[in-house]
Amino acid sequence: MDFMTAEDKKKIEERLAALKANRTKVSAKIAEAREHGDLKENAEYHAMREQQGLEEAEIRRLEDRLANASLTDDLEKPDDMVFLGTVVRLKDTDDGSDDLYKLVGQASGNFDADEIEVTASSPMGEALMKSRVGETVKVDLPKGTKRFEVMEII
Repeated sequence: MDFMTAEDKKKIEERLAALKANRTKVSAKIAEAREHGDLKENAEYHAMREQQGLEEAEIRRLEDRLANASLTDDLEKPDDMVFLGTVVRLKDTDDGSDDLYKLVGQASGNFDADEIEVTASSPMGEALMKSRVGETVKVDLPKGTKRFEVMEII
């Protein structure tokens, strides 16, 4: 079961549609490259076949994710509990600094956001899942254990 927000699902569906729309372009480029002759030494042909394989694998992966997805928006959960899609303010108990974190199913790659994205499968995400305001979560990181206090859910 793959939990995701409605926003995550929409992004995956858009990516899937773009990949499917690109199928005909890739096929046309393969046919064009095939016309150039000897396939053993035709780098363009091999590159396009590799791209086609990668895109088809990505299509299957995204379709599988959508088929096994459960929207977190449909789940009943307490408003004071951290779950997917939740933005939370955490205070580092070592240095007192605080930052906003957003628990997501899959990182968007957007580094301009006001909050730091944390995937649910990461050590930080696992520690945050189902935590509540006032609790201290322990995160086992490669550089050692960090503790964060859940200050507020936004």
